[in-house]
Amino acid sequence: MTETISNILNDKHDNYILPFFWQRGEDEATLREYMKVINEANIKAVCVESRPHPDFCGEKWWQDMDAILDEARKRDMKVWILDDSHFPTGFANGAMENQPLSLARRSICCQKYEVKAGEAFTLSADEVKHPVQRTFSQTEAQINMMTGKGTEAANQLEFTDDDLIAISVVYKDGNREDLTSLVLDDGSFNYVPKADGNIYKMNHTRNRGPHQNYINMIDEKSCRVLIDAVYEKHFEHYADDFGKTIAGFFSDEPELGNGHLYELHHEMGIGFEMDYPWSQELDQNLRQQLGEDFAYELPLIWEQEGDETARARARYAYMDNMTRLVEKNFSFQVGDWCRDHGVQYIGHIIEDNGQHCRTGSTLGHYFRSLFGQDMAGIDDIGGQVYPQGEDDNYEMGTFMVRNGEFYHFMLGKLANSLAALDKKKQGNAMCEIFGNYGWQEGLRLEKYLADHFIVRGVNHFVPHAFSAQPFPDPDCPPHFYAHGHNPEYKAFGHLMLYMNRAIELISGGHHIAPVGVVYHGEAEWTGKSMPAEKVARVLTENQIDFDFIPFDAFGDKSTYNTEISEDGLVINGNSYEALILPYMQFIDETFAADISKLVESGVPVYFVDNKPTGTYNEAKSAGTTEEETAFDQKISAAECIGFDSIMENASRWADINIAPGDKYIRYYHYVKADGVHIYMITNEGTKTYEGQLSFENDRFGNNICGIYAYDPWNDKIYSTNYSDKKLNLQVEPGRSRFLIVARNASEKEALEGKIVEKVIIDKGASEVDMVNDWTRSITDGVSYPEFKEKTCVHLPDDYAKVDPEFSGWLKYESKFIGDESKRYWIEITDAFETVEVYVNDKPMGLQIFAPFIYDISEAVIDGENDIRIEIATTLERATFKIPDRFGRPKDEPKEGTGLVGQVHLYQL
Repeated sequence: MTETISNILNDKHDNYILPFFWQRGEDEATLREYMKVINEANIKAVCVESRPHPDFCGEKWWQDMDAILDEARKRDMKVWILDDSHFPTGFANGAMENQPLSLARRSICCQKYEVKAGEAFTLSADEVKHPVQRTFSQTEAQINMMTGKGTEAANQLEFTDDDLIAISVVYKDGNREDLTSLVLDDGSFNYVPKADGNIYKMNHTRNRGPHQNYINMIDEKSCRVLIDAVYEKHFEHYADDFGKTIAGFFSDEPELGNGHLYELHHEMGIGFEMDYPWSQELDQNLRQQLGEDFAYELPLIWEQEGDETARARARYAYMDNMTRLVEKNFSFQVGDWCRDHGVQYIGHIIEDNGQHCRTGSTLGHYFRSLFGQDMAGIDDIGGQVYPQGEDDNYEMGTFMVRNGEFYHFMLGKLANSLAALDKKKQGNAMCEIFGNYGWQEGLRLEKYLADHFIVRGVNHFVPHAFSAQPFPDPDCPPHFYAHGHNPEYKAFGHLMLYMNRAIELISGGHHIAPVGVVYHGEAEWTGKSMPAEKVARVLTENQIDFDFIPFDAFGDKSTYNTEISEDGLVINGNSYEALILPYMQFIDETFAADISKLVESGVPVYFVDNKPTGTYNEAKSAGTTEEETAFDQKISAAECIGFDSIMENASRWADINIAPGDKYIRYYHYVKADGVHIYMITNEGTKTYEGQLSFENDRFGNNICGIYAYDPWNDKIYSTNYSDKKLNLQVEPGRSRFLIVARNASEKEALEGKIVEKVIIDKGASEVDMVNDWTRSITDGVSYPEFKEKTCVHLPDDYAKVDPEFSGWLKYESKFIGDESKRYWIEITDAFETVEVYVNDKPMGLQIFAPFIYDISEAVIDGENDIRIEIATTLERATFKIPDRFGRPKDEPKEGTGLVGQVHLYQL
C-alpha cells in the first residue's frame, strides 16, 4: 500500500496552518493560554507578529518569546516570526534612524520642459537640485495612510539632500545631447536650444514616498540593516531553537515605497508625476548598460509620446535592473541568511488588483520579488475573494478599488505557479487568509475561502488572526478565539482539521497543468498589454488548469531548469502542452527566439488578439524595417487567435471534461510523490452541480482499478460509479469532492475496506413526529456550555427577532420514540450558522451548510430518545454598533439567528 493511501486510511497528516498570533505585550498567563487554545484548534504552528509590541527585540519581547517557545516545545508546535516591529516589513525596528544617508530609501524623478529654438532656458540652483514636489488631492485620512503625514506636511520639502542625476535635450529632429556638464559652478543651468525640442531633468530625492525611514529594497547594505536588527537578534537569543522549534521568518508586504503608496495605478500610465525607486547600485548598473545614452534614454520610462520601441527598451532596462536588485539584495539576501541558519523564509507582497508587477506598495515583479523565499506567498484580506465576486468591479478612489477577475482568477494561481516553477520552494505555496473580513465572516465563508485557494494549489495558510487584546479588538476582525467570546472557535478548529487533511492530499508531489499562460508583468511595464487573469478566467471556467510562466523561465533556463526538446516544454519537471500569451505589445527576445523550437517540439504558441510588434530587450540594429522583418520571422511559427477563440484551441489539452458544462466548477489534479493521483472538484456556484465527469488524455494511464471519493470534513470514504474513464458527479454549493485513483488491487482493497454509505435520506422513509415541542436555550461564547433562559418555541425560530444584537450559542431540545431495529435521519432545513446534533448525548457531527442531514441510526435506542441541536453564530450582531476602524459602512446583518428552518425526523 502506498504512503498516500495509508495516510488517508489512518487520518495521518502534517500541519499546514500557522496563524498570526499578535503580540502587544500581554502577560505570560495570557500568552500561554493562547498557545493552548491555538493548539486545541488542530493547529501545530504560530507566526508571532508584533502588532505592535511595546518592546520589540527588547527585554519584554524576549520574556514573551520565552513563554511562547516554552509552550511550543511542550506541545510540539513550530514558531514563525514576523520580521519587523510592525508591518509592512522594512522599518527594521527603527534601525534606519542611525544609518548613513547612503542607505536611505530614494526615488528618481524626471521633469520635462518644452523648449524653443533660440529661446534661453534657465533653472535656478534650487530648481536644478530638487524635483518638483508632487501634490496630494486625496482626503486627509487617505493622505495620512499613504504618507504618515497630514496634508500640509505631505506637500512640504522635508530633506535637503536632493541632487541632480542628469539633464538632456531631445530635439524634434531626433538629435539629442547630454547637458549635465553645462550646470554652472553655482548650481544653476542656462541653455539656448539649437532647435525645438524637450529638456529632461532627472533627480534623486528622499522627499517621495511615505516611509523615508525604511530600508531601501534595492540596496544591499540597507537590506542588511533589517537582518542585523531583527534576524541576528533572534539568533543570538534562540540559536538552539533554529531549525527545530523556530521554523523561520515571515516578511509582510515589503514595499519599494515610492509614489502615492497605495494608489493602485497602472505602472506606466502615470507619466512625469510618478517617481521610481533608486539606489547607487541601480545608478551604476544603468549607466553601464545604457552607456552614453543614459541621460536621454532613461527619461523614456516617464515619456508617453514618441518611439514606442525605444520607450519599451528603456522601461525594460530600468524594470529589469531594479527588480533584479530587489531579488538579489532583499529576497535572496534574507532568504540565504535564513537557509544558512537552518530556517525558512516566507511571506508575501501586495498583489492587489494587479499591483504584483508594479512599484509603490509592492516590489515590481511577483516572481522576482519572492524568488529568494522558500514558499510562494500571497494574501487574501477582506473584500477581495468572496462567493460570486468574479464580476464585482469598482474604482471609488484610494483603498476603494476592486478587480474581481484578478482576485478570483489570478491571485491563487500566482502562488501555485511560482511554487511549481522554483525548485527551492518544493511545491509549497502560502496564503495569508481570513483577515479583515469583519465579524460577519463565519465558517461558511472561511470554508469557501479555504477551498477557493486549495483547489488553486495553495497548500499552506496563515489565518489572520489570534488577538489576545480584550474583546472586542477593533483591529481587522474576525479573531478566532477572542478570549472565548467567539462562539465559532470550536467549529474553527474543525475547519483547521479539514484544511490539514485536504492539504495533505496536494502536498509532496506535483500538479498537472497542461497549459502555460505567460505572465504579463514585463509587458505591462513596456507597452500595451492584456492582464493575464483574462485568459486565466477562460481556462478556469472551462476546467483547464494552467501555470503562469514568467519570461525569466526562458531567459534564464538554468535557474528555472527549463528544457525544450522532443519531449516538449518542461520547467522544473512540469510539462506544458501549449503556451498562451495574453496580448503583449512587446515580448522577451529569448522567448521570441524559442518560439520555433517550442512549436517544433509539439508545443503550440498562441498570441491572443494580436501579435506583438517587437521585443523590449533586443540589441539595437541599423534599421527599424530590418528589425521588424527579423522579428516577424522569429514569431512566425506562433498562431494568433481571438480572445473568443481561446477554448476552440485549448480544449484539446483538457485534463477533465464535465457535461453539462458549468463555469463555477473548479478542479485541481495532483500527483503525489508515490504516484497516487488526486482530483479536487469544488463548486463555487449557488446551485448543486449534477452531471458526468470524464477523464481525458490518459493522464494516469490505463491501469486503473477504481476511483473513490474522500470527504476530509468527515474523514469518510465513499464509492463512485467509475467506469470507462467516467463517473457521475454531484457537488453542492460550497462543497468539494476529492477523488482518489486506485491503481492496483491492493489499493482498491484497502480503500473499499473503509467505504461508508453517503448520508442520503431513503426515498422510502416516512416522517415521524417529536414527542414534545422544541425548547430553546441560549448562552454566550464565554459561558458555553452553560445555557440559560430555556423556553418553548415553534419552528422556524429566528432569535434575531427576539434579540437582534445576540451572538452566541443556541440549544434546541426535543424527544422522539425510537426503535433500534429501524434507521433514522434528521434533516434541518436551515440554521445559522454552524450546527451540531447530539442524540442521547452522542455527537453526530458538525455541519455548516443547509440542508443539514444526519444519519442518527447508530445512536437511537428503543423508547424515548433525546435530541439536542447546538447552533453557533458569528459575532456580527453583537459587534454591529461598533464603528469600523477604517470608517467603512456596515451592512445590516442579513442572516437570522438560530434554527431558522424546520426539523424533520425520518424513519425506515
